[in-house]
Amino acid sequence: MSAPFTLATAAEAIAAKRLSPVELLADCRARSEVLQPKLHAFVLELWDSAAADARAAEAEIARSGPRSPLHGVPVGIKDIIDLEGQVTTCHSRILLDNRRAADAAVTAKLRAAGAIFPGKLATHEFAIGGPAFDLPFPPARNPWNPGHHPGGSSSGSGAAVGSGLLPAALGTDTGGSVRHPASHCGIVGLKPTYGLVSRRGVFPLAFTLDHVGPMTRTVADNAILLNAIAGHDPEDPGSAAHPPEDFARDLGRGLKGLRIGFVRHFHETDQPAHPEMAAALEQAARLLAAEGALVRDVTLPSLNEFAGVNRTILTSEAAATHEPWLRERPGDYAHVTRRRLLPGLFITGPDYVQAQRRRRQLVAAVEAAFAEVDLLLTASSMDPACRIDDAAEVERTYPRQARTPFNVTGHPAVTLPAGLSADGLPLSIQLVGRYFGDAALLGAAAGYERAAPWTLPALG
Repeated sequence: MSAPFTLATAAEAIAAKRLSPVELLADCRARSEVLQPKLHAFVLELWDSAAADARAAEAEIARSGPRSPLHGVPVGIKDIIDLEGQVTTCHSRILLDNRRAADAAVTAKLRAAGAIFPGKLATHEFAIGGPAFDLPFPPARNPWNPGHHPGGSSSGSGAAVGSGLLPAALGTDTGGSVRHPASHCGIVGLKPTYGLVSRRGVFPLAFTLDHVGPMTRTVADNAILLNAIAGHDPEDPGSAAHPPEDFARDLGRGLKGLRIGFVRHFHETDQPAHPEMAAALEQAARLLAAEGALVRDVTLPSLNEFAGVNRTILTSEAAATHEPWLRERPGDYAHVTRRRLLPGLFITGPDYVQAQRRRRQLVAAVEAAFAEVDLLLTASSMDPACRIDDAAEVERTYPRQARTPFNVTGHPAVTLPAGLSADGLPLSIQLVGRYFGDAALLGAAAGYERAAPWTLPALG
């Protein structure tokens, strides 16, 4: 079993015929045989069908070259995203027989690009629960220490990419669920601008907050994956009619002259961060300034305001989807999922309307900040990953984060590694960009990544 490939290095090696898709998949499969029993990243493994697809990709590439950088590359799919002919369980006993007749829009785009699907990846139940031990599938584990939480709800995607089991995966993000596991697993996780990526064929949690996003080990890989999945979808009412663009175009731009607003109060006063996380943020601010960025403090509304609005909207919209099952099959949910869903049944129409009104004001506040700066620097998680079997600590640390504001507003946000704690667990930062400034955001993230004095390699 060789060192794991990044998406970009795999694509380059395949295009140069130094690596075949069959060899790459075999290496991922060998890695899975070692790591899956420890990490539980997969809920459904499809190695045999993926092997047939790899052989077909190898033959096509030999004839006419690769269709895209994803041709012949394995990509993991969070198990709330449909894959033709396979079940989408949402990690729940309620949907164990939920076989899907068609790909989700993002899966279809990846398939058209030549990607290979070796399986469906673990999530928290319906993307709203937590690590639960009363479900048909065990929770995914942190690749840096399997006794610890990998973040949620795209936990299997974080574990698979962070361990090098797969070079890339898709997650979903409604209150931070791409960026949370990215933070805890030491990888790059992007929540694109709302509407940039279709959600058709993705089981909804909260329609006005849901995003699909790429999870990779490098920023360049993230841009490759975003290039494949972005695009207007007239069958998704939330999809934006945004013209196609190359999200990798700014990767070499650097940081010189960028105006970056540091939202210190998120982690200093609103939710005081663990000292190591706070120190990592300060170090990142110094690094960005040393690379030529103009870093200054900015103030936004408090995290509590963003969290309250997100919670009201999310639980209301989730209750609209889950109301029949909550009434007819409440015992089939995990305890933690049921406890998180039930409050949505008691939020009134006026509560929901007032939350949406306050949401508009919060959007205006963030937009006012972007009139003065190009990017925002904030915390992602306030703490390193806790033990997965410590229910009280999971409950305490789960909401201690600064990701939710940008689901409320819809701005693009990327979480990046920022070194390791004294216990050897990943630390993280978050950069936030203007609407549809995803390429510029990834360009700044790449500049940070090049300058960072640490590298978090895939484990395994």
